[in-house]
Amino acid sequence: MHAWARTLAVVTVLAAATPALADGTKPSSLTAALAVLKSHRFVDLTHSFAPGIPHWKGAPDERVKTLYTVEKDGFHIEEFCHVGQWGTHVDPPAHFHAGMRSVDEIEPSEMVMPLVVLDVHAKVAKNADYVLTLDDVHAWEKRHGRIPKGAFVAMRTDWSKRWPDDAALANRDASGVYHYPGWSKEVLKLLYEERGITASGHETTDTDPGLATTKDDYSLESYILEQNHYQIELLANLDQVPEAGGIVIVSFPKPEHGSGFPARVIAIVP
Repeated sequence: MHAWARTLAVVTVLAAATPALADGTKPSSLTAALAVLKSHRFVDLTHSFAPGIPHWKGAPDERVKTLYTVEKDGFHIEEFCHVGQWGTHVDPPAHFHAGMRSVDEIEPSEMVMPLVVLDVHAKVAKNADYVLTLDDVHAWEKRHGRIPKGAFVAMRTDWSKRWPDDAALANRDASGVYHYPGWSKEVLKLLYEERGITASGHETTDTDPGLATTKDDYSLESYILEQNHYQIELLANLDQVPEAGGIVIVSFPKPEHGSGFPARVIAIVP
């Protein structure tokens, strides 16, 4: 049995074997499952956001205005103004495709998933323009078994270690060409069309590698969203989670017809 399956199996078995409470009643299986989850390690895969953080080249900076203060009004309220694609954020299908699902239409059942981490950070350290290959996926499956249906697949590059230096994340050369890693079409097609994953994410500002986005080519991001799936950009701390065996919780507010919004992404790992 593979690591992610063992985690879910332990939750199920312990829930079924939960003894009765003092009053003779038996706690629900969800209560037991929660106890199992809380016994594991929680890792925040989210960057804090603020004005001046790294962001997509076409987005304006965030503005924060203080409206009320504790000293003057007895309470503190701030007004935040930023694009939906700000900080660690969700991109729904409607971000690229009119008429498809917006942020508020993503089902809660799509927000809790087995976590799969494709770790290519060593290759990226040698080649900033590295793109994921089918060999990377097959190597993961040789170690851990077939990528489970409904998984969240994250591309670990350690690019998030450049945060919060916007220039370092963009890695733009003297000719104006961006150099950062990305996905490949063949890998995305395998994951979404054959493995049936729910969502994917990465540490960079874009799905597509820098060499493509330099030419305003966002075809890989468009492909994911056209499949009626969402993605998460600008993930953090993937170096703190295992390749397999974890669970991820992806959450975000519910703006009506939203084309994107900051997200909170949490891994629960052995």
